[in-house]
Amino acid sequence: MSRSQPLPDALGSSFAVGEARALGVRAGRLRGSDLLRPYSGLRTRRSTDVPDRGEDPFAAQRRIRVEQALAYAPRLRPGQYFSHETAAALWGGPLPIVRDDRVVGVHVSTLGEGPLVRAVGVERHRGDPRLVRVLTDLGIPVASPASTWTQMGHLPFSALVALGDCFCRMWRPGVGRPHAGKPPLATVAQLRADIGAGRRLGAPMLREAIEWIREDSWSPRESELRCLIVAAGLPEPLLNVDLFDGSTFLGCVDMVYPERKVAIEYLGRVHANSWGADVERLARLRAAGWTVIEVTAELIADPPELLGRIRRALGF
Repeated sequence: MSRSQPLPDALGSSFAVGEARALGVRAGRLRGSDLLRPYSGLRTRRSTDVPDRGEDPFAAQRRIRVEQALAYAPRLRPGQYFSHETAAALWGGPLPIVRDDRVVGVHVSTLGEGPLVRAVGVERHRGDPRLVRVLTDLGIPVASPASTWTQMGHLPFSALVALGDCFCRMWRPGVGRPHAGKPPLATVAQLRADIGAGRRLGAPMLREAIEWIREDSWSPRESELRCLIVAAGLPEPLLNVDLFDGSTFLGCVDMVYPERKVAIEYLGRVHANSWGADVERLARLRAAGWTVIEVTAELIADPPELLGRIRRALGF
């Protein structure tokens, strides 16, 4: 199809067909090969970016969810907003990987008694105005982080904790720490208040998970590892601690038992670009007398071996 007619600058990356026609775009142009049709009545400019084959799978799924939301956004009606997994992705929260062949759908809620969405590829929900706060901080209506978390009682326990860790993270000052002083997306007190505001799906799980949320966890894999350690009856480690040998900075460590001089580091795919720096950092720790346990995806998949290493290092 023809794509010779430039699209008006007023149209964003996603737009409604009616909006384009009102600006003089012809029907044939809207069938152009450079436009995708993610939902009925919508068009999205086809991206020319080449996917990063080394992209972290969690980040890749979050990116897809965000792209779906932005593509659907022009179709939102008054009283409709993004919720559940879509809202979590828009706020940058971690979610479990969808492992089967299902298409990841976009979640749209209607606040109050208005009509529910009827569209292929959309998971529809009804929101109770007493239980949901909708924000437009991201430029589109989205359930607040606290409201989003309390909608996710169907998640596995460790995933629910990881999402809460992400939303409640405190950006504390420290050597080389990013965004020091940036406010968290939510607080534990806000999550607790939202749980108590009324009946919710998975309320028992939410009430249990909130007791496990910590403000100093930096990644969902760290959250999963911490849950595994504590559930096994081991002491809970301190999180993301700057370690020094006298006045010499050794490094910031994921998990620490300072009284035993034991450090635990999760080495995931995101560490590939900093491999050399990580090797030197861990060498400095060992030279200063620390026992360092390096945890990979393969090791966390073998809990008996992982927990055995930690117990031996702690002298249990």
